[in-house]
Amino acid sequence: MAINALYGKRSISPTIFRYILSEMFFAFLICFCFFFFIFFVNQILLMAQQVLEKRVPLNQVALLVLFSLPTVIAMSAPFACLVATLMTVGRLTSDNEILVMLSSGLSYKIIFFPAIFIGIIISLLSFFTNDVLLPAGTIQFNRLWRRIAITTPALELQENSVIRFRDTVVVTGSVSGNVINNLLILDRTNDGERRIITANSAELKDGGEEGLSLNLENAFVHSTREVAREDYDYAITEQLQYRVSNEDIIQTPVSITPREMSSADVRSAILRRNIELASRTNERKLRLLNQALLFENALRAGPDYEIWNTRSSLATGMQREITNVLSIRDDRTLTVHTIELYRKFSVPLGAFCFVFLAVSLGLMAKKSGQTVGFIFGVLIAVIYWSMLFVGQTLGLRSGAPPFWSMWLPNILSLVIGIILAFIRVRK
Repeated sequence: MAINALYGKRSISPTIFRYILSEMFFAFLICFCFFFFIFFVNQILLMAQQVLEKRVPLNQVALLVLFSLPTVIAMSAPFACLVATLMTVGRLTSDNEILVMLSSGLSYKIIFFPAIFIGIIISLLSFFTNDVLLPAGTIQFNRLWRRIAITTPALELQENSVIRFRDTVVVTGSVSGNVINNLLILDRTNDGERRIITANSAELKDGGEEGLSLNLENAFVHSTREVAREDYDYAITEQLQYRVSNEDIIQTPVSITPREMSSADVRSAILRRNIELASRTNERKLRLLNQALLFENALRAGPDYEIWNTRSSLATGMQREITNVLSIRDDRTLTVHTIELYRKFSVPLGAFCFVFLAVSLGLMAKKSGQTVGFIFGVLIAVIYWSMLFVGQTLGLRSGAPPFWSMWLPNILSLVIGIILAFIRVRK
């Protein structure tokens, strides 16, 4: 049977190919609904609950949910492909249908080809969702959120957070209902003065068309001029009303994150960042070289010259310049963009990498293959998601290589699947 499985003349049967394909597609729809519900509850309903507590109109909540759907779809499809393939191959194995196919002269290709076909299709669709629909949905989500903030300013003020408006920065402490404790406001007046306002507590009021309204208690105000900072004024008051206009709220500068970009845009941003960092690095290296030359001259001059007494400060300056050069290399913005670029490809292509692992494990099923396949599929999905999360965290915080942070789960799935498939076919 092993010889027939490997070298059988009837390697492909169109009828059986369509049969297995239809089985996998049906299982995929079921698994996709399962994972869609899981991610929907985890990412969407929690967000909807948050905005509903702020009395946001239901139609706007529905739009927020709609714009968040690409995220759910992009994550659900690869995992659904994994579990569906495991369930289908596991059922065919436990029901001895694969044994009959191999005994009829068919090869293992009749199992792998439909799974690979499904994996490629799901990967392409997931990549389109992740690269086109997800950035567009995120942008629309942020725009709608800003418009909602005009009519529901409480959304902007969260506990222990920093909120930036056009000319204002608000730092909040603990929040109890509509009362914010330990409030700090940094802004600029119409006359160009910089101002710092602190308050023990502030009550958030509905400012309506006038914008965000805060009633501050026990407030301290410090203002200083831009050109003459030694000239300043301060005041202490028990009550102070502070407002942020709707114009400032809606024109808040919001930088575009890599998540809101396509893969081509992220790649372009990485190239620009690399050019910028190379320029800054060369500038710092020139400063380091000049500092080193001065230090060398001080050592060569000897104690008889005044420059000898500056050698300690010159050595400190060299160390500072070395630290600056190393800090430029560890650019967090570049790391975030690079990780997101690899993520945009690794997550969608996970559906293809899962195929070999899922088919190989499914061929080992003895009985109750469909149930066992579902359980193993969910377990592998949890492990994959955990590895992806840990890899992203290590890449951002520990400087782990972005490629391995995002691609290691896929590579392990592919390698383990190919090894298990080779062992199974050899038997």
